[in-house]
Amino acid sequence: MQRRAVVMGLTAAAAVPAVGFASGARAAEAAQAAQATRAGSGTSAADSAALAPSAAAGRSSLVFDPGAYTESTITIKDTDGIAHEVVYRFHKVASYVAKPVNAAYQSLNVSVPVRIDGTAVDATDAPILLANAIGGYMPSSVANNTGIVASGMGGGTSRQALALAAGYVVVEPGARGRSLVDADGVYYGTAPAAIVDLKAAVRYLKSNKGRVPGNVHRIVSSGVSAGGALSSLLGASGDSPLYDPYLEAIGAADASDAIFAVGAWCPITDLEHSDTAYEWCWGDNPLGSGAQVDPAISRELKAAYGDYLASLGLRAKGFGRLTARNLDEYLLKTHLEPSATRYLAALSDADRAAYLAANTFITWSGGRAAFTWADFLTHVGARKKNAPSFDGFDLATPENNLFGTGTTKARHFTLYSLRHENGDSARLDADIPAKLDLMNPMHHLVEDLNRNRSKHWWIRLGTKDSDTSLSVAGNLSARLTTLGDDVDTAYYWDAGHGADQDPGAFIKWIAEVSGHRGIAGK
Repeated sequence: MQRRAVVMGLTAAAAVPAVGFASGARAAEAAQAAQATRAGSGTSAADSAALAPSAAAGRSSLVFDPGAYTESTITIKDTDGIAHEVVYRFHKVASYVAKPVNAAYQSLNVSVPVRIDGTAVDATDAPILLANAIGGYMPSSVANNTGIVASGMGGGTSRQALALAAGYVVVEPGARGRSLVDADGVYYGTAPAAIVDLKAAVRYLKSNKGRVPGNVHRIVSSGVSAGGALSSLLGASGDSPLYDPYLEAIGAADASDAIFAVGAWCPITDLEHSDTAYEWCWGDNPLGSGAQVDPAISRELKAAYGDYLASLGLRAKGFGRLTARNLDEYLLKTHLEPSATRYLAALSDADRAAYLAANTFITWSGGRAAFTWADFLTHVGARKKNAPSFDGFDLATPENNLFGTGTTKARHFTLYSLRHENGDSARLDADIPAKLDLMNPMHHLVEDLNRNRSKHWWIRLGTKDSDTSLSVAGNLSARLTTLGDDVDTAYYWDAGHGADQDPGAFIKWIAEVSGHRGIAGK
């Protein structure tokens, strides 16, 4: 890749210094105190206001400078194997908030195509792909990047590079994550820091309408695993006032954080119900060692999932109300058999015959695959996680760390695990219920229906992905479909965690839903 610098001045936000770790963590804790007031923790509104520094000061510094960039040339190979020469402008924004806790994570990069295969590109009205790289709710930084991230998982072309080659503007945001700890031992990237940061990044873009390239009303988020969950949450919770104290504390721009569309791959979300969902789906499957999980724990968690599912009131065409009794059939007929059908139909006759001979549980008739839920589970084989899978009894899971607070690294976030360890009278910490709502898109789609949510959704999951329950994406899809949103959901047959088998289709989908008439689809 060749680059030539065309630096015409610093992006104004680059003047914002990073706050020291300790002071930044205290600002984050102050924001948590403000939210705890809403949750009834006993902290007064006056005390919360005194603790949290004003975010208004410094907001004027959050001005994108369109003249501050380096210009680079990169060769991007599309999903058809065709190489494209892309000249693009690379803008670095040192922080997208006025009072960053740690600007190394609260920064973003903007890549804007100028010429593609020698043809000039006007990206003024192009959709914006907001591509997060968050995994495991860990911190993610783009501060040291000198160009667009061009390689994706498995070494192929990244989703954002494909978008750039299609003429879109690409924004790569960093975000705080659960493992960040300051010199005083305070964890300052635990829930809800990551989603707050992504919202702040959106607000930065929207507050710079007309300065930042691209159409800020056509922002499409993308992410994988925890990043997929956060992408879903970003789309579901647009402009929710629940996040305002946190956004105020870090000096987020005064703008909307609603986005246009969501791309979510294997989203691990609905965390407070993830243990029950996992046992409902994978409870009878052995661990990789061949051992079974504790059957009593698995049964108890599985039974509890039925009550939760009933509370959602989900419905699906041809199935009516979804319950623990018909959810497997819904997943089978709506997602799994169509997935196997697509896979088998794409094979040559010889390869299809060989696959069916090796997998006799599948009936292939009239160009369609059919099988039972029980046979499908046997086909998947080993489950990836023990029971409980997310709120571990030993507080050792990433999610336990996600709900840490202050100097406490990890906490229980479900009564089941808490009481298993501490007795039937144990109670969750007072701030946990509110933080669960802040981290769960289903809260914004069911309990407190958000009219400002995204209306376009691209959801993908591998059928052998036992990092989470197959019902999580299925429930999300069912609810959004019932709400009348535009939902494109597909499960990849025999694929595992993080799979993306149709990246080119996603890029074209962005053009379709956004109404972009550029060069997408080349």
